[in-house]
Amino acid sequence: MTNSPFNQEQVDLLNRLLPTLTDGQRAWLSGYIAAQQGSVTGASGSIATQTVQTGSLVTENTPVASKEVTVLFGSQTGNSSGLSKKLAKKLEEQGLQVTLSSMGDFKPNGLKKIENLLIVVSTHGEGEPPDNAIPFHEFLNSKRAPKLDSLRYSVLALGDTSYEFFCQTGKDFDKRLQELGATPLVPRSDCDVDFDEQAAEWMNDVLASLSTAATSTGSVTSEAVVAAGNGGESEFSRTNPFQAEVLENLNLNGRGSDRETRHVELSLEGSNLNYEPGDSLGVFPENHPRLVDELIAAMEWNADERVNVNKAGDQVSVREALLRYFEITAVTKPVAEQLAKLKPDSGLSALLADDSEFRKVMNSCDLLDIVQDYGLQGIPAGQFVAVLRKIPARLYSIASSAKSFPDEVHLTVRTVRYESRGRERYGVCSVHLAERIEAGDTLPIYIQHNPNFKLPENPDTPIIMVGPGTGVAPFRSFLGEREEIGAEGKSWLFYGDQHFSTDFLYQTEWQRWLKDGVLTKMDVAFSRDTEQKVYVQHRMLEHSKELYQWLQEGASVYVCGDEKRMAHDVHSALATILEQEGGLTPEQAAEYLTRLQQEKRYQRDVY
Repeated sequence: MTNSPFNQEQVDLLNRLLPTLTDGQRAWLSGYIAAQQGSVTGASGSIATQTVQTGSLVTENTPVASKEVTVLFGSQTGNSSGLSKKLAKKLEEQGLQVTLSSMGDFKPNGLKKIENLLIVVSTHGEGEPPDNAIPFHEFLNSKRAPKLDSLRYSVLALGDTSYEFFCQTGKDFDKRLQELGATPLVPRSDCDVDFDEQAAEWMNDVLASLSTAATSTGSVTSEAVVAAGNGGESEFSRTNPFQAEVLENLNLNGRGSDRETRHVELSLEGSNLNYEPGDSLGVFPENHPRLVDELIAAMEWNADERVNVNKAGDQVSVREALLRYFEITAVTKPVAEQLAKLKPDSGLSALLADDSEFRKVMNSCDLLDIVQDYGLQGIPAGQFVAVLRKIPARLYSIASSAKSFPDEVHLTVRTVRYESRGRERYGVCSVHLAERIEAGDTLPIYIQHNPNFKLPENPDTPIIMVGPGTGVAPFRSFLGEREEIGAEGKSWLFYGDQHFSTDFLYQTEWQRWLKDGVLTKMDVAFSRDTEQKVYVQHRMLEHSKELYQWLQEGASVYVCGDEKRMAHDVHSALATILEQEGGLTPEQAAEYLTRLQQEKRYQRDVY
């Protein structure tokens, strides 16, 4: 065998192993062989590589595959960003040269020069790209997108199966790249909220596919990766949450309010967890005991029966499993499909056949409703819980500055309660905090870093903050931080809720910051205190001339809160201000706002 580092006996052994290997294992073996060849060269000067194929080991003289890999992420809350950094680190360890970038920072004109592209992207809202992915998404779907016949790529898509357009952005990228001629390295992977294991499998498949380019050296070129190399990293994470002690749990609303908003203070002492203004806190809640007990009674199970709660086979009682491990307040399509298989005569199959009707029904039902409406009794507890989705963590914008409150993290959480079909319903985490958590208790938490919602690097930059209701939480963090660092930049807060007398969250703190000059200007909108409802976007339009002047002075705009209505109304108000005060056409105003997003001067934390 010409230029081979293996003798014939070793080659024969490898050939006998091949039929037992998966495609990924064959790809890894091929990369291993290429790495072992090292500097063995043929007469032509190219590296003589051994390529592992399905049935035999053959020797070819081929150029080495490109060692350069570009990783692009589109992220709203930080999950895709975090995974892309893990991926970049793994690629570097395999000797690959990695360029890691947010889609918002990437210059799409350079796409044609890339040979290996890995995309990690979430889906936001109703099938929409995250804010920092919009420009790249629009470019790829425009006439300016180039042919990409020499590009190899793969997509890791993050989503939530409880939404209709599950992983739609990832699907869009995958479809469009193939239309432009690119070749998939490995198939797209669509991940639900419990994405850790599936994402790790996708990464391993990608590494195996790229391993033919592995060498003993490599580098990552990205400011994000360099910054991520924090030597003091905490051992606690999403997969290993920290048990944080509750220091304080207060209702912020005044007597007579029909709202309840909890201010929760948690200790981070001993965790080595760090956060910045704009980051979020993940909280793993428990289901309401009343709903758990009603579900067990409806299924006629023994509450003490032991069931598996993970792949390792760990067992707890069915009551504890439903209380702490599995989601029971929402039924996703994959879960319904599995339940239909366990009970073929239940009628669930007929409902699943009509997707629009299924979505309509599931929007108003929890698992107990489905059990009662479709007669799922008789399914053994072990089989039933095995198809349920793990209870997802709830993400809340952090309401404190670590500089103001060392070793603490604060949350602002609106309690959700309502009645439907004669039964009281609960927001899983909000009611857990409101009714069953007291000072001295602990909560499993982790920090979710969000690079897409950050204060300007220059503390002299003016900031405009729009945060009605609990959307004001991160701006308490922003102002606390700016107070501690002595920032000189102007700040303007637009805040709204229902009633001034009962619903003005953190009123005394805003007033103190206004007095001290930390907060330059504040405009409020209490929608139920006036004959006509007034919201934050109305206050923005009332001050359109001054707001436009702030934008012209380089102000950054931050919006936090409800995505479905408020964020769209605020966006429309900004466009109207640009048209009225700047004399722009609607198209020019849209371009202006897109440019602000690209410059990171318009950031949103919406949900």
